[in-house]
Amino acid sequence: MLSFVCVIICFLASAIGAVCGIGGGIIIKPVLDAFHSMDTFAINFLSGCTVLAMSTYSVMKSSISGDTHMEPRTSFPLALGAAAGGLIGRGMFGYVMRMFENKAAVSRIQAVCILLLTIGTLAYTLCKDQIRTFHVTNIYTCVMIGLFLGIISAFLGIGGGPINLVVLFFFFSMSMKVAAENSLYIIFFSQLTSFIMSVAAGVAHVDVVLLVLMSAGGITGGICGRAWNKRISDKIVSRLFVGLMVVIIGISIYNIAIYSQFGS
Repeated sequence: MLSFVCVIICFLASAIGAVCGIGGGIIIKPVLDAFHSMDTFAINFLSGCTVLAMSTYSVMKSSISGDTHMEPRTSFPLALGAAAGGLIGRGMFGYVMRMFENKAAVSRIQAVCILLLTIGTLAYTLCKDQIRTFHVTNIYTCVMIGLFLGIISAFLGIGGGPINLVVLFFFFSMSMKVAAENSLYIIFFSQLTSFIMSVAAGVAHVDVVLLVLMSAGGITGGICGRAWNKRISDKIVSRLFVGLMVVIIGISIYNIAIYSQFGS
């Protein structure tokens, strides 16, 4: 039963994630936390792998079809920084896991971070028409921005989430759909390096069958989400994104409350 529920969650999250460019992990991670059926490490790893599977499909499909809005001058440095950030973020997660004997405290920290990031993202999205944006082209600045996004992605196990879009809106003045594609590109590289580091450190207690099923759900969701993205307007994508942020805020508040009880 748990496997079926996880696959459905991964499919829906990845489909919505592919439409909005948020990777799906920002949904998978807090929802699985809310079920309290797995430990923090397993949830982080499984969420990250699902996002990696979905983003791998999306990036490869865009590259093969030639239907891409990537600009090598900015997209590649962002991805390079995200790859390095994935390593740092995974290392930070391991350090925090070792720091706290009570693992509920780690989940609470992650839930608080997700809540704050989501609230900030929602506030920016609602006010973005009044906020001045930039057109960053400096390679080193792009690398540092990618590094920041990669660290958040790997540490929280969310793939990148809504913070990616806000950063791409603000620093590069991208439209919703262009930002979504670039966000998935960044997510792919950050999660790839995080996955390699996790495997190198050992993942013996992760259910391999569940991993395969969740990844399959993520890829299938990515396929559907990519198709839907082409059929809907930027305005609808923006509305879906705002609605999703509200849901994630609610789930995060619930998780903070529950993990606070576990930690008491």
